[in-house]
Amino acid sequence: MLGSSLTSVAQAAEQKIGVIHMQSIFQQLPQREVIQQKLQKEFSERYDEIKKIQAKLVKLDEKNKRDGALMSSDQKTKLIRDAEALQSDYKLKGKALQEDVRRRQGEEENKLLQKIRKAIDEVAKADKYDVILQSGAVAYIDKKFDISAKIAKKVSKAK
Repeated sequence: MLGSSLTSVAQAAEQKIGVIHMQSIFQQLPQREVIQQKLQKEFSERYDEIKKIQAKLVKLDEKNKRDGALMSSDQKTKLIRDAEALQSDYKLKGKALQEDVRRRQGEEENKLLQKIRKAIDEVAKADKYDVILQSGAVAYIDKKFDISAKIAKKVSKAK
């Protein structure tokens, strides 16, 4: 019994273990900035449309403050209704834009995640790792086992 315990301890000591911090890997990747620029360009027209609505709301608010006391009740009611309609449009378009950006960002990050997984597999095979764990699954591990930078470097070089 003692012999089998020592054998299993010896086998465990021979295993090569690596740990990765996914958040750290994502933050180190230049592709992350490319994704942000791509999404900014893709949704720029919608961002501009929302900015225009916001500017109209500011103008209506300024007009109300400046001329509100001089307006007839019909003019004031029309101004308030216009502002409410713009506010509603602003909220609706803003929410739709946020949802679309979030969805597209998720799609792009999934593509990047596939590259990260491929790099992890390649590093594991090339460096003969027995186990690679995510940092969140480990209570404690020495920093010498952290291979996040190696993975990020490999993914950064991949196109």
